[in-house]
Amino acid sequence: MHLIEPFYGWRNLYIASEDPSSPFYEREYSEFNFDNTVYNFYIHPQWDAIGSPTLFIKILYCEYDDQFAIIELIGEWNDAIENDIMTLKRDIIEPMIDEGINKFILIGENVLNFHYSDDCYYEEWFDDVEEGWIAMVNFHDHVINEFERIHIDHYFVMGGELEDIEWRTYQPYQFYKKVNELVTKRIS
Repeated sequence: MHLIEPFYGWRNLYIASEDPSSPFYEREYSEFNFDNTVYNFYIHPQWDAIGSPTLFIKILYCEYDDQFAIIELIGEWNDAIENDIMTLKRDIIEPMIDEGINKFILIGENVLNFHYSDDCYYEEWFDDVEEGWIAMVNFHDHVINEFERIHIDHYFVMGGELEDIEWRTYQPYQFYKKVNELVTKRIS
């Protein structure tokens, strides 16, 4: 897992640690010290710790004028033991919403498992974005099935074409437009 880096193809356009409005503003990274682990496997030091021992993220791009953010995740999303959704919502999402972000694209191809607790923070997040949305892109089928099984898929736009986007081939705004188009079709 230490070889899986967050996507760096857009670093010329956005770096969260250099964005004064980012929850990770002025965070410093090491290329050599591998401190964080998932399942006792070290992960690349460019992933951002959010206060969970199993779930890490990277804000790949944030556009305040168009009110969207693209976030890549890695690890185990564990609400049952670690209450990851509370940590993610309170420490990362709420400061972004306070800055005007109301459309979130979550990239989940590196999310290994999901463990459910309850849906109160998902419902709260859904309510907080009002005119926006939360889209899940490229999550594994077994993770999506778990979201659907416990009905928190009501708070996200997921599945279908959102599971087969070659997102790395897009520039961030093109990727956002593609997801927005798919979300708009679903909502209409």
